[in-house]
Amino acid sequence: MISVAIIEDDHEVREAICSFLNSQADILCELEEETVEKFLRRLSPENAPEVILMDIGLPGMSGISGIKLIKEKYPDIDIIMLTVHNDPHKIFQSLCAGASGYLLKTTPFMEIKKSIEELHAGGAPMSPQIAQVVMDLVDGLSYKMIADKQGVSIETVRTHIKHIYTKLHVHCKAEVIRKSLSGEI
Repeated sequence: MISVAIIEDDHEVREAICSFLNSQADILCELEEETVEKFLRRLSPENAPEVILMDIGLPGMSGISGIKLIKEKYPDIDIIMLTVHNDPHKIFQSLCAGASGYLLKTTPFMEIKKSIEELHAGGAPMSPQIAQVVMDLVDGLSYKMIADKQGVSIETVRTHIKHIYTKLHVHCKAEVIRKSLSGEI
C-alpha cells in the first residue's frame, strides 16, 4: 500500500483525486490540505506519506518553497508537482528544490496513479510535455545560457543538472535523449 497526501487549493480537484486514489487497491490517500502551512501543521512521523502530490500556485507559501521545508524534515518523502505550470523556470526550480516528478493537471487520473507507482518503484514521472522541456533545458542550452536565464551561477546549474540526472537515473545528455525516445520519461 502506497500512502499519498495531496496539497491542492482547489477543493474539487483535491477531493476528486483523493477519492480516485482511495478507490485503488494499492494506494491510500488520508492526508489532504489546501496550503503547505496547514499540511505542515498536520504532518508528523506517524502520518508521513510516502508520496505527496503538490500544486505550485497555492495560497500562502508556494509549492516550490514547500518542497524545501518538507524535504528538510522528511527527506524520504517523494514529491510530485501536479500543476498547470509548464514553463521551464518553474520546472527547473521544482526539480532543483527536490521534486521527484512533475505532472500537469491535465494528466488523467489513471496516469497519476501510474506515476505514483512509477515513483514508488524508483522512477521519475513526468508528463510528456514536461519531459520535453527538461530535455530542451539539458540538451538545448549551454550551462552559461541556463545560468543567465535563471539568474544563477554556472556551478549552480551544474549542480542542479547533476540532481536532475540523478532523478532521471541517467549520467549524461545522451541517456536523457535515449530515455525520452524510448518513452521512459
